[in-house]
Amino acid sequence: MRLSRQALRWCSLAPSAWHRFLQAVQQCAPLPAAITAFSCPLLHHGGRHLSAEWPAGSASFTDSSQDTHVPEPTPALLEAVWLSLAPEHTRDKTGNLVLGNLVQSLLDMGFSHTQVVQLFNLQPRLAPQQRLAVASELMLLGLYPNSVLHVLQRSPNVLRMSVKQLKDRGEHLRQLGLSEGHLKHVVSRCPPIFTLPGKKIDATVRLFKEKCLFTTDQVMEILRSCPNVLLKEPSDLEYKFQYAFFRMGVKHKDVVKSGFFRAPFTVIRSRHVFLERRGLYQTPDKKGQTQVINAKLKEIIWLSDKDFLAQLACASLEEYDVFKKLLAREEEEEEEEKRTDSEDEDEDSEGEGELPDHE
Repeated sequence: MRLSRQALRWCSLAPSAWHRFLQAVQQCAPLPAAITAFSCPLLHHGGRHLSAEWPAGSASFTDSSQDTHVPEPTPALLEAVWLSLAPEHTRDKTGNLVLGNLVQSLLDMGFSHTQVVQLFNLQPRLAPQQRLAVASELMLLGLYPNSVLHVLQRSPNVLRMSVKQLKDRGEHLRQLGLSEGHLKHVVSRCPPIFTLPGKKIDATVRLFKEKCLFTTDQVMEILRSCPNVLLKEPSDLEYKFQYAFFRMGVKHKDVVKSGFFRAPFTVIRSRHVFLERRGLYQTPDKKGQTQVINAKLKEIIWLSDKDFLAQLACASLEEYDVFKKLLAREEEEEEEEKRTDSEDEDEDSEGEGELPDHE
C-alpha cells in the first residue's frame, strides 16, 4: 500500500503519542483500519521515524526525544471542550478521562488548543469520538489540521459521515483521476464534495466527456481548478460551455486553461457582448477566421473592470455601467417573451384535446 505524504507524517508520531491516540480511539469507537495500518512503520523501523516538512504553526511530529514538545491539554482547554458538548454527553462524569484522551490525541495530530475548541463547537450533539474519527480520516487524505477544520466549518455535515463513507468517497475521487495532492486541493476548495451523491458527481463528469466532448485529462483539469462545478446543475454547465464554444468560438483547450468555469456567467456574457457590439470581437466563421483580432478568453474573464475597459474595450466605466443595465433589461424582456410563448403553447395544447360542442 502506497502511503500519502500526510500518512508518512502520521507515521512520524512518537511512540507515546501513538499510544495515546490508539488508546483514545479504542476507548470510544473501533479504530479505522487505515490508521492501524499506518502504525506499522513505527514497529518495523526500529524506532526510526519518518520525517517530513510540517506547516508553520502546526505541532511537529518528531522523534520520542522531542515528544515533550507536544502541547498538553490545559484545564482551561478541557473545560472549554466540556462546555461545548450537548447535555447528553456530559451527564456521565466518568467521561472526563476519555474526553481528555481524545483532546490529547487531537493535539498530537497537530491541532492547536484554539482549533480543538473550534472543532468541538461544531455539531455539539455529536459524540466526541466522532470528531476524532472524521478528523483522522481527513488527515489520511492529505489534509493538514487547519485544512481539516476549514472543511468541517464549511460543511459541518461531514462530521456526521462514517469512516467508511469518507473512505468510499475518497476512493471514488481517486478513480476519477484525482491523485493525493490534487485530492487534497479539491477537498479544501469544495468541502461539500463529501456529501454530494455519487450519481451527481458521475453525471457532471459524463456531461463534460459525452456532451461537451472534453478529453479525460481536460475533465480532470477542470475538476482540479474548479471543483465547485460538481455543485452546479449539469444543464447550466452545458449552456455555459455552449456559449463559449458556439457564441464566442473558443476551443476546448482554451476553455480549460482560462479557468472559464470559475468565472460568473453574467460577467463573461456582459463583457463578451460589450466587446462584440463595439466591433472588437467576432464569432469565428467555419474556418475559424475573424476580421478582427479577438481578445483571449482569459483576459476577458480575469482582467479587472479598469484594465478590461482600458486594454480591451477602450471605453469608460460610465459607458460600461449603462450597457450592463441595458443588457439586463434585454434579458428580462427575453425571459418574459419566453414565458408568454410557453403559456400560449400550453393553452394551444389544452385546446387541441377538447371536443367541439354539438347542438
